[in-house]
Amino acid sequence: APWSVLCYYAEEINLRVPLQVNTSSSSAMLSRLSLPNPMLQDVPNPPPCFYTCEFRTNKLQRFLGSDNEETFFKTTQRHQVLYEILARTPYGSVSKGQVGIDRLLSEQVFTDAYPLHEGRFKLPTPQMSPQSFSVRQILYAYWAKWSCWTRYQPLDHIREYFGEKIALYFAWLGFYTAWLVPASLVGTLIFLFGLWLMFTDVPAKEVCESGGSFVMCPTCNICSTWNYSSICLTYKAGILFDNGGTVFLSVFMSLWAITFLEYWKRTCSALSHRWNCSEFEDIEERPRPEFTAMAPMTMRNPVTGLEEPYFPENQRFNRTLSGCMVIVVMAGKIASITSSVLNLLLILMLSRVYFALAHILTRWEMHRTQNKYEDMFILKVFIFQFVNFYSSPVYIAFFKGRFVGYPGNYNTLFGVRNEDCGAGGCLIELAQELLVIMVGKQLINNIQEKLKSWWQKRRMSPRLREVKVEGGEETQRAEVSPWEADHQLLECEGLLSEYLEMVIQFGFITIFVAACPLAPLFALINNWVEIRLDAQKFVTEYRRPVVERAQDIGIWLPIMQFITHAAVLTNAFLIAFTSSFLPRLYYRYTRDRTLSGFVNFTLSRRSVFQYLGLRDENGEYRPEYFHLLAIQLSFVIIFEHVVFFIGRLIDMMVPDIPEEVEIKIKREHYMAKEALAENRVQ
Repeated sequence: APWSVLCYYAEEINLRVPLQVNTSSSSAMLSRLSLPNPMLQDVPNPPPCFYTCEFRTNKLQRFLGSDNEETFFKTTQRHQVLYEILARTPYGSVSKGQVGIDRLLSEQVFTDAYPLHEGRFKLPTPQMSPQSFSVRQILYAYWAKWSCWTRYQPLDHIREYFGEKIALYFAWLGFYTAWLVPASLVGTLIFLFGLWLMFTDVPAKEVCESGGSFVMCPTCNICSTWNYSSICLTYKAGILFDNGGTVFLSVFMSLWAITFLEYWKRTCSALSHRWNCSEFEDIEERPRPEFTAMAPMTMRNPVTGLEEPYFPENQRFNRTLSGCMVIVVMAGKIASITSSVLNLLLILMLSRVYFALAHILTRWEMHRTQNKYEDMFILKVFIFQFVNFYSSPVYIAFFKGRFVGYPGNYNTLFGVRNEDCGAGGCLIELAQELLVIMVGKQLINNIQEKLKSWWQKRRMSPRLREVKVEGGEETQRAEVSPWEADHQLLECEGLLSEYLEMVIQFGFITIFVAACPLAPLFALINNWVEIRLDAQKFVTEYRRPVVERAQDIGIWLPIMQFITHAAVLTNAFLIAFTSSFLPRLYYRYTRDRTLSGFVNFTLSRRSVFQYLGLRDENGEYRPEYFHLLAIQLSFVIIFEHVVFFIGRLIDMMVPDIPEEVEIKIKREHYMAKEALAENRVQ
């Protein structure tokens, strides 16, 4: 990329270049308090932070470092320029979309196209000064190694090497993992409280000591009667996940999720300004090459004032709505015809077909920018995963055992008796389901990634060429060229799977936390491992991806906000209708404060046998059922109103942009205006 080409395209794609050094420190508060920061590490060659301005060739002298053509543009900016040229160069009919390297790759004209890594990641031997390390070696030594798990990630170095989009993902992942620490502590305390209740709970003692006092109705048509005392261990295990502490945990996690997202918006705005992406989506982002080629008309951009390709919004809305309907119907069909285990296997088998369909639908919708295109593709994938991964827990939490009927009048579907919860209740089944899906899925993913990494390392051991030595039969070996060595690495397939795994996990620890207090702890442990695995993949196992700029984490933030609101409602209904918290509370204040006799209160009698339910001998609901139903509905309304009200207060009290960042943004705008004004005068 010659200097003239760099200057032309830097202006064309609105690259930002430095005006003045901006000094800031992430540990400023601790340093003011004279406190050591145990998570801080001294990473060599920290990239400087600048006040910046959009590049203009006729104002070149106003920019820092413009006297050195070799270093003025960063390597990642050179990659952006080269990819811009490759992505927008037509090779055939423009009207047919025959434009750019991506189309040529999809048609297999070329095998691959990728920027090169900057040398080897392994540290030099003999050991040299860290100041002489390349950026890739710095990332390997101070980020990808397992010994760095207690340290802050070198986000500025990640951004310097991989670009803003990947750096923002790791910033969000680190921020999310740090916020899991208080959630894990509270969840663990609630679990320990449940352990204590196992040995002190009065109803549990009644069940275990009842002997043959409670003879229960058969659980199926061919089953025999059984004693309620036979489920002693299961009943006690259920108390681990079903106790009064889960109400506090549900409120805490709902407010935790709201506060987490509010503070992430603040952190994201600070990083976005620090990395010069604050105005990327509104002003700097250009239309996709495919959109430019296929758009039926042009229209003046109201922000930039430039004539740009345009696709009518009403047509795009109709296409988007149609695409989403196809996705929902497909996901619903798959979720309805399979059990949980078969469902998971079917998702894994059909995921590639489904993702291909999502790509086709998203291209058909004609989104203007790459970020909008990716957001709509992500939304389709998330709907598919959300319906399928959460359908089984939702069924257990809110539908299983609700429509069973009672002895002598069981409800059936197609002649089959409706499924009832196990002897220990639905909540313990839900906890088991969550542990299997959440922990099992994460373990499988991590093991799969390690096996994939191990296999790739066997394959990527440098291929060597045999070269005949003159005058003999011996051969010597020479390593392949850098581009051939990088071609042996795995192709980076983007951040979709990484974000999706974490957001699905975020849903599990918020939507169903009332059923599994240890979920945040398992998530924390997983994420500590995940950060290092992802770092190793990007530094040592993946080809270097094309640098992409980003202002934030995109549609993932609205998705997490949706999950947070769903979590409030889900936990309210879970505590009210699935947990035994309200029945115990009702019995405590109307019958016996010690809960003595509570087990008998929850059982109904049919002839000489008993079954769970608040019915009389004729199968009609007792008055207590309607009293409790009114309490349950009132609890749902009060719970969600209180949590949403407090969440709204948190939203109002925590501004999205920190005051110091607002000042820096104004300072940067002022400096850019002064630079332009002085140049016009000159």
